[in-house]
Amino acid sequence: MKIDIHTHIMPDKMPNWTEKFGYGEFIHLEHRNCEACMMKGDKLFRVVEENCYKAEMRLKEMEETEVSIQVLSTIPVLFNYWAKPVDGLETSRFLNDHIAETVAKEPNHFIGLGTVPLQDISLSIKEMERCIKELKMPGLEIGSNINGKNLSDESFFPFYEAAEKLGCALFVHPWEMMGETQMEKYWLPWLVGMPAETSRAICSMIFSSVFEKFPKLRVAFAHGGGSFPLTVGRIEHGFKVRPDLVAIDNPINPRDYIGKFWIDSLVHDKKAFSYLMDVMGEDTICLGSDYPFPLGEHIPGRLIEKMDLGKKSTRKLFYKNALDWLGLSEKNLPDFG
Repeated sequence: MKIDIHTHIMPDKMPNWTEKFGYGEFIHLEHRNCEACMMKGDKLFRVVEENCYKAEMRLKEMEETEVSIQVLSTIPVLFNYWAKPVDGLETSRFLNDHIAETVAKEPNHFIGLGTVPLQDISLSIKEMERCIKELKMPGLEIGSNINGKNLSDESFFPFYEAAEKLGCALFVHPWEMMGETQMEKYWLPWLVGMPAETSRAICSMIFSSVFEKFPKLRVAFAHGGGSFPLTVGRIEHGFKVRPDLVAIDNPINPRDYIGKFWIDSLVHDKKAFSYLMDVMGEDTICLGSDYPFPLGEHIPGRLIEKMDLGKKSTRKLFYKNALDWLGLSEKNLPDFG
């Protein structure tokens, strides 16, 4: 069995929220001349393939690549954190309902994660409760920062507290990468900014004592933890030599938090994955492909298979660690043989 924790989906029909709300550049999908165009306001943002919005295409490709279950989450550009809170709630509810409907049609192959308007914590908690209690989702996807605020900001602590109480898993995905406007050329926001954004999120949560204050919170980070695993030595060294700057909210060595959060496996390189296993351990790495986008692993789990880790370790990476993060039991899953 393979559970892919990092896959994105969007509805094939979406309201034109820019027209409805009268401001902003909300994304909607337009089908033009056999192409599906993601429109940002009235401008073309990206052309997407059918597998981005058609469940039947996903199922076909899942069968071809031997993926048993996809964990579905929205595309980060649809977070809409910049919008007015009530409008962000409306878009979140629409996207969450779509994912829940997709899961309901194929419950043996899809698990859904919700999205919430984190520009307003009370509305976010309310929608999180709906996602967990009504839509039966095990968790949410959130951004690596919220309108420039790091995940260490104390305004998010009530959200973490509610997530912990509800048993809501969190999947942190990079977006609005730092320095994005200074490196637009060469696709550098995606190649350089995303790994840095993920490390920013991890360090922010560590240094602000989020994992101390909310020890039962289950958090996974995209893209192999970004640059954090490779730079954890530098991060630890900075913690030791300048505690006056680094350890101001948490006196615990950042390296001690390895094993207390999850990451996905998306690093694209055999040597990098070997290092990832050495640093992060085999118990908190989950298969994640970033399907269906070009930067993803096109055959999910192929890199893990190449590592020849043995059945026990491979099972952990393919699905057992994902179940631990999501708080789900293997007994409740279908038998994929």
